[in-house]
Amino acid sequence: MAKNYFDITLALAGVCQSARLVQQLAHQSQCDEQPLRVSLQSLLDLNPPSVRAVYGDNPTHLRMGLETLQGVLNASSREGLGAELTRYTLGLMVLERKLNGNRGAQAELSRRIDALDRQLSHFDLLSDTLISAMASIYVDIISPLGPRIQVTGAPAVLQNTQIQAKVRAVLLAGIRSAVLWQQVGGGRLQLMFARNRLFKEAKQILSPT
Repeated sequence: MAKNYFDITLALAGVCQSARLVQQLAHQSQCDEQPLRVSLQSLLDLNPPSVRAVYGDNPTHLRMGLETLQGVLNASSREGLGAELTRYTLGLMVLERKLNGNRGAQAELSRRIDALDRQLSHFDLLSDTLISAMASIYVDIISPLGPRIQVTGAPAVLQNTQIQAKVRAVLLAGIRSAVLWQQVGGGRLQLMFARNRLFKEAKQILSPT
């Protein structure tokens, strides 16, 4: 059966968008709000009708992720910020595989995300309350699966508890996209053997029709 590279690329861009948001937060203590909202919103729909639907039914909501994906696929340098993005992306994929093999963690994750959805009727998605709740889910369920993702950035920024919570919430969203990526036929071999295909698909999605 032929793989749907549109869906695979979109889900992978979701992972990359989380990686880029983590990088922005760790270095600058802030990040672009619209991509942040799209990524965190993606956590709440666990039974979507399509991959597009996870990201607001609009592929351009993942512009940051698609551009980051192109950068990761095209990176000749393994140093600096590009290496960070690659490390975060691969780290999320490793954690997704750990989650995939742990039924108990999957069940608990679904239960906790259902509870998040209920809180949305009282709090904004980007409120401290909801971001803290998402961060707690990451700490309680994802972190123990190991290995931990080492976030690098400005030390003073990384000591800020609000930034720590946002980073963990964004990493949780990255896990959501990594799960979706696997569900639609994604795999790490594609990053080695289908780089050009993924790059072209990302470019096509970003091109105005």
